[in-house]
Order: sequence, then C-alpha cells, then structure tokens
Amino acid sequence: MNQQKLLIIRKLVAWYSKEKKILTDFSIELGTHEVVGLIGLNGAGKTTFMKTLAGLLPTCRVEEAACLGKKFTFRDKAFKKKRYVVFAEEHSFQYFTFREYSDYVAASYGKELTDVEELVAGFHFEEYTDVLLKELSTGNLKKAYLITAFALKPELLLLDEPVNGLDFQSTEYLYKLMEAYKEHGTLLFSSHILESICLTSDRVLVLDEGQIARAFEKEEIIAQNIREVLSENESV
Repeated sequence: MNQQKLLIIRKLVAWYSKEKKILTDFSIELGTHEVVGLIGLNGAGKTTFMKTLAGLLPTCRVEEAACLGKKFTFRDKAFKKKRYVVFAEEHSFQYFTFREYSDYVAASYGKELTDVEELVAGFHFEEYTDVLLKELSTGNLKKAYLITAFALKPELLLLDEPVNGLDFQSTEYLYKLMEAYKEHGTLLFSSHILESICLTSDRVLVLDEGQIARAFEKEEIIAQNIREVLSENESV
C-alpha cells in the first residue's frame, strides 16, 4: 500500500442532539489505494461518519482533517470533487432518469464517466436507463447510484451498506468491483454483512460507541475474529 495518506481524520465528534454524541474522538487514516471495510452494530455510527464526510452533518467538530496532506473542511469544494458517496437509502434527483443523473454527475465533477455501458450490463440494468429514478425498485435504484459511482472513479469512494437491496447476481458483481477498486483509488464502505467485509477488504475497522475499537489486516480478516469482537461489544 502506498505510504501517502489520502485521508486523515483525528478526534472527530459528531452528534444529532447535544445530549448524545454519536461519534466520540473518532480517528481514521486511509491510504491512497486500498479497500477498507467499516463494520459495527446498529447505532455504532457508520452512517453518521459517511454523512459527516459528505458534508451533510453540520453538528460536528474535528481536531484535524487532511486530504493528501492538505487540510480541509467537509464542505470544501476541492474535497467534494475527490469523493463520491452512495448512501444505504438514497433518494436524490428522483425526477431524473439514470442517463440524466449520470450526465449531471459527470458535469458536476468535470469528468467523463467511463465504463458506463459495461457497468449497466454487469448490473443487468439495460432496460431501466431511461426510467425516472422515482419509479425504480429499491434494488434498481441502488444500481443506478452504484453504476454512477464506479463509472466516476473518484479518489475516495464511500459506500454505505452497498449490498442492501441487491439481488444475488448483482451482489457478486459488486464484490468484484469493490475488490478491484484500489486500481483507481480508495474505497471505504460500511456493512453489517460479514461476507462483504471479508471478501473485499484490505483492512477491516470495527466501530463501537463512536470510535474505532479494533482493526484487522490481511490474514486476520476472518469472519470469526470479527464476530468475536462484535459479540464482545454487544455484551458490554
């Protein structure tokens, strides 16, 4: 793995109400070409972290945030151009078709989306490309956003529960895309499914009570190892 850090976040605190902090002194480092899985029990803060990185959660503070050695805020335009997020429940641009949405994203990022047709075929999405997003099923809507994400190839791709809603064939295809993503950049994804974590990740981070409680690498990434940590956290 390249030693240069794509992302450094130190002592991030995030909340929805002042009475309860969701992320507490949360710190993470990501290399420039790696696939990192983030797993935790419900309420651990996985989606909250994704929302914070996307600039959608103003109720936060951070001691240090740096991208490729340069400090940034979560709403900086330069940082936004480096990352793309697909949330577990995504309902943006519902009156766009997939083609209109992908064209909009390409224009917003100033990039040409490559491999779109290959991705459309891989996800078996051919007959839905000109359907309004609001008329798509949950699974097909997820495919529309995933196709756009992988065609865009941002330096930092963030996926929140990417497997949710997908059929078996699409899930298998997604795993291949995720595992290969380090050729293009860094992929950080959250999941509660051990299979997706173990099959695709170079590193696995276990999130508990708003902090990274444990990290696994290489041969340590075994379902039983992760399950034991999650069980310990659940019983606390």
